[in-house]
Amino acid sequence: MMTQDEAKAAVARRAVEFVEDGMRVGLGTGTTATMFIRALAERKPKIRCVASSDASFNLGAELGLDMMTLNELPEIDVYIDGADEVGPGLALIKGGGGALLREKIVASAAKRFVVVVDSSKVVECLGKFPLPIEVIKMALPLVLPKLEALGLEPKQRRAKSGDGPYLTDEGNFIVDCFVGKIADPVMVAAEVRAIVGVVEHGLFLGMAQVALVAGEDGVTEWLG
Repeated sequence: MMTQDEAKAAVARRAVEFVEDGMRVGLGTGTTATMFIRALAERKPKIRCVASSDASFNLGAELGLDMMTLNELPEIDVYIDGADEVGPGLALIKGGGGALLREKIVASAAKRFVVVVDSSKVVECLGKFPLPIEVIKMALPLVLPKLEALGLEPKQRRAKSGDGPYLTDEGNFIVDCFVGKIADPVMVAAEVRAIVGVVEHGLFLGMAQVALVAGEDGVTEWLG
């Protein structure tokens, strides 16, 4: 029986097959994306890369990948990243690692977005995983009650060290919303984005074209 780490490693290796020499590649953030970056670097491809977080940028550079900024490489051929949940139609929740804003920016610059997950991330309805929302520091006292009014049960994320609030690479706060089930992701996305002070939310809707899912039968390919 495949462990979760083994499943992540398998799907990361499969994702490397989507990269060809000469491509402009977006590198995601998180444990599965990290495995993909390592597997990609082992192949020593002739590519240029943009990362969705400082951590992934630094890892790629350390492993010898040609790392650039989005300013230098504004158009990307393929973006490969994990997800916290994959729902019907390849609707996603992302941002468990705190990089949702940069992840959505890089994903929006890509011609093709390939999601890499293990089968435990596949759900019939989004929302079991808390929905992350990135918020401007100054606006937090205004945003929290508005999220509460929407019934989203917001809770400010703390730093892993437990010492103070979590800060994104852009210096913003993250609020995790314990929704339970998101029956209408499009409506929730619109309601959250309408709140002044919200920078971005972790609902990635209509963005992914392919999902690679690792399970007991190996890695399967799902199309959006």
